[in-house]
Amino acid sequence: MKNYTKKERSWALYDWANSAFTLVIITAIMPIYFKNAAEKTMSEESATAIWGFATSTGTLILAIMAPVLGTLAAYIGFKKRLFKGFLIAGAIFTASLALLPSDNWQLLLGMYVIAFLCYEATIIFYDSFIVDATVDERMNKVSSFGYALGYFGSTIPFIVCIAMIMLLPDQYTILATKASFVITAVWWIAFSIPLIKNVEQKYGVAREDHFVGKSFTRLKQTMIDIYHHKNLFLFLLAFFFYIDGVNTVISMAASFASDVGMKSDMLLVLIFVIQVVAIPFAILYGKLADKFGIKKVIYFGICTYIVLCIYAYFVHSALGIYIIGFMIASAQGGIQALSRSFFAKIVPKEKSNEYFGFYSIFSKFAAVIGPALMGITISIVGSTNAGVLSLVILFVIGGSIFHFVKDEAAATQWYRK
Repeated sequence: MKNYTKKERSWALYDWANSAFTLVIITAIMPIYFKNAAEKTMSEESATAIWGFATSTGTLILAIMAPVLGTLAAYIGFKKRLFKGFLIAGAIFTASLALLPSDNWQLLLGMYVIAFLCYEATIIFYDSFIVDATVDERMNKVSSFGYALGYFGSTIPFIVCIAMIMLLPDQYTILATKASFVITAVWWIAFSIPLIKNVEQKYGVAREDHFVGKSFTRLKQTMIDIYHHKNLFLFLLAFFFYIDGVNTVISMAASFASDVGMKSDMLLVLIFVIQVVAIPFAILYGKLADKFGIKKVIYFGICTYIVLCIYAYFVHSALGIYIIGFMIASAQGGIQALSRSFFAKIVPKEKSNEYFGFYSIFSKFAAVIGPALMGITISIVGSTNAGVLSLVILFVIGGSIFHFVKDEAAATQWYRK
């Protein structure tokens, strides 16, 4: 921690704060809780498909909102207000999951989608805050540090939650699960305070009359700028495809492992191990990017996911799930951290909020395709393994387009002229 400034630490701590939501609500406990409720009225495969379609719906809504939110956040002082608003709302809806009947999967799914939307909205503003918290030369290091903190920090509330679920008598399992939702919400709010307190928006535009209407004019101009600058557009297009696969693996991993036959308690332990293993790999990706170049390291992450998806098609045992878990841990944080820092380096700082709105739309709209692709494949073939295999398409397309993207030094020339 001493190797980072106060602003850098405060910014990175939001990864520590929000990763509890990612782990407990998106990846581990909530998917299992939902499936236990849904499988009372449908098959395992159908429950998995519905979870995928719900995630797609939430990300589609956010994809439509993201550019507008990013443009509004460009006004000095607005970014933090929007961040705090969605943060508080997301925490409230997350805690509210504990108030719903445990056997009503429709209500659980609806509340999850709303909390998910709020969580993802905060990420738009958080990602763009990196230009306010550090400088270009340190972005690979700081972004990777954030992901490493996220993996480490998320394990603490996760340990508490799974300890309650696994160690308490069976009659208290539902109560312990509901308590985990409340713990996640409190953790999320508490460790967001340093960012709110210590990081201020440095880049943006002054507020003007009729700013809502004018923000749409600026949004249109940003779209034109992206379209006319080939390298930036190519990166976003490549990112659109490969990060879709990454996000889908994150959101569907627990359901896949459950369908293969891994019991809930062992699955929770495996997810905890993944978080721990991912910490050094996230830091390593940042160091390797500084040494070998960010493009090469992102390529390596994409290839890791291609191998993972192919291997998953043949997995029908716990050992195979553990191997997949290790592969996820080795690449997940690194590829996301470096994509974030690469983009932050190649966009104009004064328009970073608008551009990160589009960064988010390419990420979130892409996340509609992956779960839907998995859900359709599972519905047709009747195999979750085949659903994971279908994600290879996204990584291959993304990697192929990324080949034509210039490195970050060349990519910045278009707006520095």
